Amino acid sequence: MAIFCPLFSGSSGNSYYIGSKTEGILVDAGRSAKQITLKLEACGISQKAVQAIFVTHEHTDHVQGLRVLAGRLGVPVYASPGTLQALDRMKILNGKFPYQVIDQQGMQCADMYIQPFHTSHDCAEGYGYCVETADGRHAAFATDLGCFSEEVQKNITGAGLVVLESNHDVGMLQNGPYPYPLKRRILSNRGHLSNAACSQAVTGLVHSGTQRIFLAHLSKENNTPDLAHATSLCALTQMGAQQGRDFFLEVAPRENQGKVTEF
Repeated sequence: MAIFCPLFSGSSGNSYYIGSKTEGILVDAGRSAKQITLKLEACGISQKAVQAIFVTHEHTDHVQGLRVLAGRLGVPVYASPGTLQALDRMKILNGKFPYQVIDQQGMQCADMYIQPFHTSHDCAEGYGYCVETADGRHAAFATDLGCFSEEVQKNITGAGLVVLESNHDVGMLQNGPYPYPLKRRILSNRGHLSNAACSQAVTGLVHSGTQRIFLAHLSKENNTPDLAHATSLCALTQMGAQQGRDFFLEVAPRENQGKVTEF
């Protein structure tokens, strides 16, 4: 049985642990090293369990604690070629930890198989990740999506557990205080996935066998957990699926208070 812990999720920082209580990986390190370590401990996971950090892209809310945490743990960092180049320009790759481009065919790590796929976002070269656990379970991480592309859909369909972006409510964003260029960026095909777009995606996922869905990377200013959850739940209910029978839908917390999900 594998475990999944969304340590942090949202516009203020993102980091997820997947594996077992004794070994696993982090996807992103978007809060300080101390904060991530404390959240791991709150979930009953030693920092020594972390075998590697897989980075989706170079934006601060995904790499804020990367340099200190990877250096402290002495674990390798894996990412796309473009992301590693961006991290180097940001002086994050400081020689205190190894780093490597993850092959498109994937790689073995922490008794799991991790395979990347491209995402559409306004960064150097964004990746999502598919993870196959030692007992053959599948999870997928797909956040910071300007659109739910064919490549994303192909790679995450069929995963038992999916972390999917539900960033904003379009009405809240359009009527909110953000300047117009920022609104245009978020709404573009290289921005962030809305609640409505996410709800359309989750119906296909559940139809294809996904049992657990975590709505992730919610905007603090342009969304609420209740609204994101209700939007996807409504779409799933309309297709005839039932919460607790056909799927489990949750919002990844902005800060985990010690909850661990087994899958």
